[in-house]
Amino acid sequence: MAAILYLGYTSNIINPSLLYAGLLILVLSILPALLWTRTAGRQFPTFEAYLFTFSNGYAIPLLTGHRQLAFYTEEIIFKAALGIILFQVAAIVAFYATGGRPKRGPFWRREIFSDKIGRYLGHAMVLNSIYVVVSTYYSAIPGDLVGPLRAVFFGIGILCTFVQSLRWGQGSLQSTEKIYFVANLALQMLVLTATLFLINGVSLLVLALAGYVCGARRIPVLVCIVSLLVLGVLHNGKFVMRAKYWEGANSPSERNDRFSELPAFYLEWLTQGLRVNEEDRDDPKAKHKLLERTSLFHMMCLVVSLSPDRQPYLEGETYRDIPGQFVPRFFWPDKPLGHVSTSRLAVYYGLQRPEDTVKTTIGFGVVTEAYANFGFFGLGLVGALIGFFQKKIRVWSSESPILSYAGIVTVLLMSWAFSTEHTMSIWLSSFYQACVAVLGSIVILRNFLK
Repeated sequence: MAAILYLGYTSNIINPSLLYAGLLILVLSILPALLWTRTAGRQFPTFEAYLFTFSNGYAIPLLTGHRQLAFYTEEIIFKAALGIILFQVAAIVAFYATGGRPKRGPFWRREIFSDKIGRYLGHAMVLNSIYVVVSTYYSAIPGDLVGPLRAVFFGIGILCTFVQSLRWGQGSLQSTEKIYFVANLALQMLVLTATLFLINGVSLLVLALAGYVCGARRIPVLVCIVSLLVLGVLHNGKFVMRAKYWEGANSPSERNDRFSELPAFYLEWLTQGLRVNEEDRDDPKAKHKLLERTSLFHMMCLVVSLSPDRQPYLEGETYRDIPGQFVPRFFWPDKPLGHVSTSRLAVYYGLQRPEDTVKTTIGFGVVTEAYANFGFFGLGLVGALIGFFQKKIRVWSSESPILSYAGIVTVLLMSWAFSTEHTMSIWLSSFYQACVAVLGSIVILRNFLK
């Protein structure tokens, strides 16, 4: 409530309709999370976390006057805000209106790890750290093994991170195990984030925090504050770093730095993130730049301003890419990349040329994609579907142990709740691949360690 009053009081928006629309988006973003805390929910607030991202993705950029909103009329901005509100209301109504019963059976009720097996996971984290370094900076892995090894170690990494942090929260992690855990987690996050895709490291951090909170039943406030500050600085400097380290590369995965240069790389990155441009030095809105970088609202305004008058609705064209993403590349070597729908939107709305999409992707998000395909009808439909399926998964797994197969799936769903820039195609395909990799790794570890 204090944050809402503060933003309402300090907002520079003159038009009262825009001000109230921004505040309503903020309220709808926070309300489900407040309701969850009042009921002391035992399960992960996956839906609540997803809607909470609308506060910094849509509400705050509108209330603080994102600089790119100057390119759009108040009518367009208000129309975009109404679209966001429609999506939120549809999702919330569908979520709370959906019922069901807990599922039974081994997948839903059987715990997959004992504490004895959990102790071996610290060693598995070491192996995963080695793989992350080797696969990121060196070319020692044969090409035909890259895909299978990436899936296996991805699953092992996520599983080890969550289970070890859960044991830490429960108080069953020994001092030596804590040192191993922190060292390996820090190394993996540094290497993964050094690709200049922050989402890779953020997802791992969210999993670790989720595991700890689940075990300790309390939030490590200091760790969260420090993490947000550091991530904010890195986010502010990543665009300058990308311009330098991706220049001349055929894809963002190509590197022109070495593992031995990692400390100097991060020192440069932090320096760039803390730097204020000369033209922003006297700008009173400079303090909002970190929040503006996470904005998706201006992308919504762009699409609303062009569709359907100048660019017809896509009528589901980006959603046609979804089924193909579930086909293994082994059976379809020429399968389109996961970001095909994002690239299609960027080219369609004139933000990129086709050849530019290989190097850089532009975040549109599920909401903007829904409007680009079907307008306001798409916003209501997609919002309702997300609310419905989120609630179904919660009800089905409501009696599942955290370390059951179903419990691990909800852990992944919690992590993916923060992937706000993804379109539906990349979100579903990446989540599906994560589930296959993690659950497959569990089967391998259970048979190997039993």
